[in-house]
Amino acid sequence: MAGMTDSPFRRVVRLAGGCGLVTVEFVSSEAMVRGVRKELDKLRFHGDERPVAIQVCGARPEAMAAAAEAVEASGADACDVNMGCPAHPVVKTGAGVALMGDLPLARRILAAMRPRLSLPLTVKFRSGLDHERLSDLELGRICEGEGVDAVTLHPRTARQQYSGTADWSRIARLKGSVGIPVIGNGDVRTGADAVRMVRETGCDGVMVGRAALADPWVFREVAAALAGGTVERAPLEARVGLVRRHLAILAAEYDGRLLLHKLRLLTRWCSRGLPGGRRLRQRLSVVADPEALRQEVEHFLDLCLTEGGPAESSLGEPLGR
Repeated sequence: MAGMTDSPFRRVVRLAGGCGLVTVEFVSSEAMVRGVRKELDKLRFHGDERPVAIQVCGARPEAMAAAAEAVEASGADACDVNMGCPAHPVVKTGAGVALMGDLPLARRILAAMRPRLSLPLTVKFRSGLDHERLSDLELGRICEGEGVDAVTLHPRTARQQYSGTADWSRIARLKGSVGIPVIGNGDVRTGADAVRMVRETGCDGVMVGRAALADPWVFREVAAALAGGTVERAPLEARVGLVRRHLAILAAEYDGRLLLHKLRLLTRWCSRGLPGGRRLRQRLSVVADPEALRQEVEHFLDLCLTEGGPAESSLGEPLGR
């Protein structure tokens, strides 16, 4: 979710409703220590995003301890440690899921961070490096021993990346191995998925990731399902209105090439499965002016409203796992 869960997206999720906690895209502890402005800017959030967690990533205990202090000073509601990212640029530094192959280092990082925080400290990780090197249960017990308040498990291995199916049985095993709350993640696209995960694993909470990119309304559905009820799908007009609100927030937060990049990301998400969506996506690499692209998206949304039936059933089609 790096580069995706920025402040505008988090605010849109809040507008859609149902989400209990949002998390900032992960921040590099090394870049924070060096004072890299791009990374430090990720520590900023708006009051209407709360409660909000800031996720930090790194492999040096000293840098991660400094990052913990920065998170504390930011006023965030929680500090999360990324021990699950399988991206090569992260793994080659020894951070992310690489820490699941060096549990003594993972322990030292947590031991260095915990005294610097009065905030809740959480850790997100995977099942292990591959199916021959599963280390989630041991890492969970290390987290508990070092004073971590909760853990999140995405039960895929680093080698799997995002392919295959999340093995929810690993969440159940972890829940039976530790006394701290366990949050389940992976393959939750609907409220029914969330209910089934809780029933099958006994987890204490559910995290939704990529499914929210095209459908931020999914949290409302999940919250209703976990409370034992249902919620009607938001009407097309409301969904189009939320996309337009997202466009407006992006334009207020960014400009130039960064705004163009953010608009392209949003367009890829919101146009899936819609009449004319493919044509619009093909235009993404051609249109080089942010305002021109914004106008094209606005025109596309107008067409969605006038074409009725097909758009009604597909706006907000989940992106997958």
